[in-house]
Amino acid sequence: MKTGGQTKSQECYRSETVQSEVGRQGVCSNVLGVDFSETSAPVARIDTVWMLLALATQKGWLVHQMDVKSTFLNGYLKEEIFIKQPQGFVVQGKKEKNGDKLLVVSLYVDDLLVIGNRLELIDKFKEEMKGVFEMTDLGEMTFFLGMQVRQKQNEIFVCQQKYAKEVLNKFNMEACKSTATPMDQKEKISKENGVEKVDDKLYRSLIVCLMYLIATRPDIMYVVSLLSRYMNCASEIHFQAAKRILKYVKGTVDYGMKSSQVEDFNLHGYSDSDWVECTNDMRSTSCYCFSLDSRIFSWCSKKQKIVAQSTAKVEYVAATTATNQAL
Repeated sequence: MKTGGQTKSQECYRSETVQSEVGRQGVCSNVLGVDFSETSAPVARIDTVWMLLALATQKGWLVHQMDVKSTFLNGYLKEEIFIKQPQGFVVQGKKEKNGDKLLVVSLYVDDLLVIGNRLELIDKFKEEMKGVFEMTDLGEMTFFLGMQVRQKQNEIFVCQQKYAKEVLNKFNMEACKSTATPMDQKEKISKENGVEKVDDKLYRSLIVCLMYLIATRPDIMYVVSLLSRYMNCASEIHFQAAKRILKYVKGTVDYGMKSSQVEDFNLHGYSDSDWVECTNDMRSTSCYCFSLDSRIFSWCSKKQKIVAQSTAKVEYVAATTATNQAL
């Protein structure tokens, strides 16, 4: 396998290309005829993006965005190949780095978030990327994955107001009366709820739209996770419960995630669990959330994989799930 590199001279950005060859070691895990030709694009976890925005707000970093044109036409290989650097080579400079110059790049397929503490570092990175790939400089981050981003001094606000209105229009709920809560706590939802079945495709489409809205709306996380369990056996009761979420979204369409500078900038984590919420399999639901400053950046609501025999055990399972996420 041929590798390439550059050796920099004293003059700024003057370099000469050097080549070498190393042998590939190991066995390809892809199976011919099954997944040998499949590849994947780098995708950052959404909670990683929110954490970076929280750090950028607190530290006063700049957040810019770039877009790669014709992403899947820039590659040379059809297969995904992993290599390991041979022994005897050391990446110099990592230990000597300090906070004077910082640049963080987060990839989501063809969208790049470029976060840095100096504008000249960001501009330099943009020019270097444009020299290799055909890219569009979108300037400061304003619209990311269908989410609206408003940057002010010492503050970043992310919402899905535009997307929420599109979902309301899609399901003819733009003129509905709003509700104060996303679910009726007195109503117990299970597989046996209701006899009248609904269109599975319509129900799945609604739940999928709500699942994407969770990216900036942790307040509907629990009920959407609950209703997503009945994709193949949805009744009119499940569908009306999902429409209630839309009514709640109608009254809170401008809700989102706000991050601002605070004095107490520490990591906080919380976990909780119910007790045998699902009567179909007698399993409980765990949830957790993590926050930096006044904004949470990671949250989850998920059914436990075991049948716990006490309230103490379900709390331990929830705490373990949160600990795994923290690590």
